[in-house]
Amino acid sequence: MESAAEMAVVTDLQDILGKYPNAGRDALIPILQELQEVYGYLSRDMIASVGECLHLPVSKIYGVATFYYQFRFAALGKYHIQVCRGTACHVKGSINVLSAVKQALNVSPGDTTRDGLFSLEVVACLGACGLAPVITVNGEFFAGMTPSKAEKIIRDIRKEAGVQ
Repeated sequence: MESAAEMAVVTDLQDILGKYPNAGRDALIPILQELQEVYGYLSRDMIASVGECLHLPVSKIYGVATFYYQFRFAALGKYHIQVCRGTACHVKGSINVLSAVKQALNVSPGDTTRDGLFSLEVVACLGACGLAPVITVNGEFFAGMTPSKAEKIIRDIRKEAGVQ
């Protein structure tokens, strides 16, 4: 028997797909974008449903979704950390910041910690070059990052969340 939450997800999914009657390939990206906007990521079941709706093989949908960096296949953590690797950040040492964050969280970019508290993403540019190197946590900018500053941010978040 499905839980209320599972039924709500199915209903929302069907509502979204229902906005695209008789849709073809051209609707694929807008559908994927809307699903991710609502759910935060694209699950296997969602992709299968999109395939059925658009009469496309799941492999084609994955091919498109993996081509575009905007799509995720796992839920984000409660605290989503983005590390900028743009030119200015790179020149000012963002690779060392990224290494420190990876080590502190014990995850690779694109992954979420086992406890679901953190997710890590590497981005090409956050548009704050004058503040380089930069990271964001849930959209909040942290400028002039160093490995030790990044580690402290993570420690502070864990402390605030009651996790050590």
